[in-house]
Amino acid sequence: MSDFLTLPRDLPTPEDDGAADHLPGLELPIIPLLSTDGRRVDLSSLSGRAVVYVYPRTGAPGTPSPDGWDAIPGARGCTPQSCAFRDHYADLRAAGVEYVFGLSVQDTAYQNEAAQRLDLPFSLLSDHRREFAHAVRLPTFTVEGEVLLKRITLIIEGGAISHVFYPVFPPHENAAQVLAHLTGGADET
Repeated sequence: MSDFLTLPRDLPTPEDDGAADHLPGLELPIIPLLSTDGRRVDLSSLSGRAVVYVYPRTGAPGTPSPDGWDAIPGARGCTPQSCAFRDHYADLRAAGVEYVFGLSVQDTAYQNEAAQRLDLPFSLLSDHRREFAHAVRLPTFTVEGEVLLKRITLIIEGGAISHVFYPVFPPHENAAQVLAHLTGGADET
């Protein structure tokens, strides 16, 4: 059985393939996304600063990962990334972040299980039809015939993307990297 909280030491590092180069400064389209708290969230209309970490898929106890999942650069680590944003949530809010969201193509029912199991203090957003991903041209990859989103973190201000973290690695350090960027701390990777 997989331990979704622990990352193997030999995970391959994703490389910057340029698939996110167009995102900084991009004004977001009006696309409401269903959240795990039952609301529809339009990222383009939020006032204040938002952090949206995009991830391929969370694992669930008793559900195996796709074959070769750990060998796909950037695939493994969704649960540790979510837990890191949970653990840094208060610090992010103190640094001026109004909203934190996780976003994947998994449906809301699946995301609800993860949000409850991981005790997340923020909502997860479902882009199960990939409307948002297509509109802003988020980087994707395909595994076992399913199109998933590559791991990327967006800082959104005034309906536009002000900063992008891509590729994100290691995933469990992403929340600390975002916090450092927002507070003028150590260099981000």
